[in-house]
Amino acid sequence: MELENREADGHYLRLPADACEINSDRAADDSRLNQLGYKQELRRSLSAISNFSVTFSIISVLTGITTMYGTGLTFGGPVTMIWGWPIVGLFTMIVGLSMAEICSAYPTAAGLYFWSAKLCGNRWGPIASWFTGWFNIVGQWAVTTSVDFSLAQLIQVIILLSTGGRNGGGYVGSKYVVIGIHGVILLLHAIINSLPITLLSMFGQLAAAWNLLGVFVLMILVPAVAKEKASAKFVFTHFNADNGDGITSKPYIFLLGLLMSQYTLTGYDASAHMSEETKNADENGPKGIITSIGVSIIVGWGYLLGITFAVTDIPYLLSSENDAGGYAIAEVFYLSFKDRYGTGVGGIICLGIVAVAIFFCGMSSMTSNSRMAYAFSRDGAMPLSPVWHKVNGQEVPINAVWLSALIAFCMALTSLGSLVAFQAMVSIATIGLYIAYAMPIFFRVTLARKSFVPGPFNLGRYGVFIGWVAVVWVATISILFSLPVAYPITEETLNYTPVAVGGLLIIVVSYWIISARHWFKGPITNI
Repeated sequence: MELENREADGHYLRLPADACEINSDRAADDSRLNQLGYKQELRRSLSAISNFSVTFSIISVLTGITTMYGTGLTFGGPVTMIWGWPIVGLFTMIVGLSMAEICSAYPTAAGLYFWSAKLCGNRWGPIASWFTGWFNIVGQWAVTTSVDFSLAQLIQVIILLSTGGRNGGGYVGSKYVVIGIHGVILLLHAIINSLPITLLSMFGQLAAAWNLLGVFVLMILVPAVAKEKASAKFVFTHFNADNGDGITSKPYIFLLGLLMSQYTLTGYDASAHMSEETKNADENGPKGIITSIGVSIIVGWGYLLGITFAVTDIPYLLSSENDAGGYAIAEVFYLSFKDRYGTGVGGIICLGIVAVAIFFCGMSSMTSNSRMAYAFSRDGAMPLSPVWHKVNGQEVPINAVWLSALIAFCMALTSLGSLVAFQAMVSIATIGLYIAYAMPIFFRVTLARKSFVPGPFNLGRYGVFIGWVAVVWVATISILFSLPVAYPITEETLNYTPVAVGGLLIIVVSYWIISARHWFKGPITNI
């Protein structure tokens, strides 16, 4: 079937029906964005797969599990990781479902803070969007900081093992070397994110494929190579209470160990922030959120199972005296190949697979950061907003990209003073983001319970119940991950999460009271 389109000179062009359908879809997307108060400025070229790819790459189970595996081993070990993962996964999916429902109703790059403004109405909208937006964007910057710094640390471990390991005279990079590597990684991510969205979409799909294939390769290869394997009983029932941190309560240890899973399963708000570049955004945005969480839960559990079958000596893996300097999962990979073949080169190559996955994770995270900064500055919420809101000839928010890279580097500089201070900074990556996730959900089930108009994707009569479960879960983990992780509590063992999150809250509240309440009116239409 073909349709005719008349030109100004009276001639007719015959357009394929599918081309007309694509144009119709784009017109519908642009029309919906116009209804929400914004003109189309970003290039709308992402498919459902591309939207999913960016978000799946940010969640990146290879990144989260690999970098936090030592935490899981320390607090509970196999039981906490293997059984804690599906528990956290279930509640994460509940949070994601609630976010997807709201995303379908309001598909804009502004994402969470725009949702809060619309759900709270004219009276409470400005303050609600102000707090949601700042927790969201600072949380995102912290995610990029922690991901890229984790990659820098992993590269340092790869260099250490490649030069003989800690027990073989291997090279141990100083904190200045690590921060230098971190800076180079951020530079590369900023350059890639300055490319047109069509090219960035290709990188995103490559990243998703790499993460997916990498998980399957490692979960099969590592336990297959390992000469000594853990029994099924050990993997599914062994509980490690010997954490060396003075904590003896098993329930408390189990709860602390959930941080590994929850840190990994975050960042899925990226699908919302890419809405203005996604076709059929009110359907494909929610699909991106849900499918990225679902696939991550499944492949992440498989990865955990495979790697844990290669674990036999937890104290040694956590010891700073091993060849990897205490980097647990690196030691697992290295020993598996070294014991089998007399060399750990295979393990180093496996770490390289993980390093590439983390690189893609940081790249996609910066993509999400820049879109959030673009949207937030479009509404005048950030200092020098006109600068960060600019887009270049390829319709990329170029200044917002480089701002995100600069802030991520500055946040990592705290590691030069103290790793404890740095951990406090990146703790916002989990708690800060989840607080931002919960705020619009809370407003949807309270102030907007009766006025909320759902989009094509909705939870029907279960929306309010699922929303309340999501809010309660976020409140629970916010308290849980702020509790002490070692006794006795000293300067070095204090959990600085409440300090970091509380500090952010004080700054945001102060900024609001002193200045923003006089001029910030929430999302500003630009049509």
